Amino acid sequence: MSMLTQVDPYKPLALGTNQRVKLNTDTPFTPTYIQASLTQSGDPQGIYTNRVKNRHIVLENPARASNAQKERDAKKARRESEKKKRKTAALGRRSTDAKGLWKLENGAEKFDIFLPLHQLWMGYMSELLGLSPPSSIPATEAMPSASSMHAKLVKADFHGSLLTVRQSKNPCLVGLSGIVIHETENAFKVITRKDQLKLIPKQNSIFTLAVPLYSTLPQTQFEPAEAVSSALSGQRSGTVLDAPHIAFDLYGNQFCFRSADRAGRKFKAKETIEL
Repeated sequence: MSMLTQVDPYKPLALGTNQRVKLNTDTPFTPTYIQASLTQSGDPQGIYTNRVKNRHIVLENPARASNAQKERDAKKARRESEKKKRKTAALGRRSTDAKGLWKLENGAEKFDIFLPLHQLWMGYMSELLGLSPPSSIPATEAMPSASSMHAKLVKADFHGSLLTVRQSKNPCLVGLSGIVIHETENAFKVITRKDQLKLIPKQNSIFTLAVPLYSTLPQTQFEPAEAVSSALSGQRSGTVLDAPHIAFDLYGNQFCFRSADRAGRKFKAKETIEL
């Protein structure tokens, strides 16, 4: 009985420098199988040498999506993106009317209810126009530059402002004044001092916009509201008309834009002719 020699399979191979292990047999499987399979070819040895030998070949064909499947996937992706845009886009007129977003509750048509909104708007104007705090400075020196104010006012938000109809082709609207609670492309919805809700069209109307002359914001971050100068006492308890203010004429025919559209629109100076 012959003795079996023990071989260590983990023993490192004694290789020279830049040498690779080659496993060869007298009849390799790959060339023999390929040459035997190419029965209709006149030169199976040449085909194996040119196309198979020393090359990496994928034995399984990868799954490829057809053009029709790609088009279906692209249409599905477009539909999903459009659906997301519709969800995040601004609500239209029909949807807002159906949901009643701009309808006031019974008893909410009160001027005093929207007076805090007007006071917030005065603070917004003070920050937007960079108004100076109330002091002993004369009004002529405290007034900011008109050119810089015009460029900011045409893009400002008028929700909470106090508008007065100065001129209109409808004589019933002249002198009507109130706090703006909703601005559309063609009209202002205001609350008057008589607690009435009015819809004023922009077309063929000229409005007067009042802006505070002095800043209504606290002078310091830690200053309480009660410690503000006495010049602001009328503004905090009333409207912008109860304190020193600046009046601007607003031509409705040149202002038929939504508030969001005006913010990104470039206005040009044009001569206005009102008949």
